[in-house]
Amino acid sequence: MLPMIIHVPDKNTLIIDEFKLKCCIGKKGINSNKKEGDYSTPKGLFNLRKLYFREDRVGIPKCKINKKIITRDLAWCNNPKHKKYNEEIKTQNKNLEENLHRKDHKYDYIISISHNEKRTPGKGSAIFIHLTDKYKPTAGCIALKKKDFEILLKLIDKKTKIKIG
Repeated sequence: MLPMIIHVPDKNTLIIDEFKLKCCIGKKGINSNKKEGDYSTPKGLFNLRKLYFREDRVGIPKCKINKKIITRDLAWCNNPKHKKYNEEIKTQNKNLEENLHRKDHKYDYIISISHNEKRTPGKGSAIFIHLTDKYKPTAGCIALKKKDFEILLKLIDKKTKIKIG
């Protein structure tokens, strides 16, 4: 059986199975030459890595991909000069990271994707599928309303891929 593909063909559509969901992406659109901080969403075919979630807000979601509870010190390194660039870290140093434990609800659910797995400095980090409430453009991620994210969680598994562009 072929893996399920999540397709993001444009800046406000995410298609999975027979569902066509509204989404938002990076402010500068889809880009095949993603750079750190350019506000674009990387074009390509990527694997889904892990679901991170706020247990205190959403409970423990049922899904078929690896998952991890977001704790206060969990972050994602977005500093191209750091040896842990573009990977999950535990830290309190605000200069190195994208903090995953946020006051707002955007990161109550996050799925990390396999963009820049070689961790090439400056090629982009912290590209996630996460939540939105008003569909405002992101810094490069793909964002969905919570009810749509929960539909997505029911459909995906470890083989699911996301095609952007």
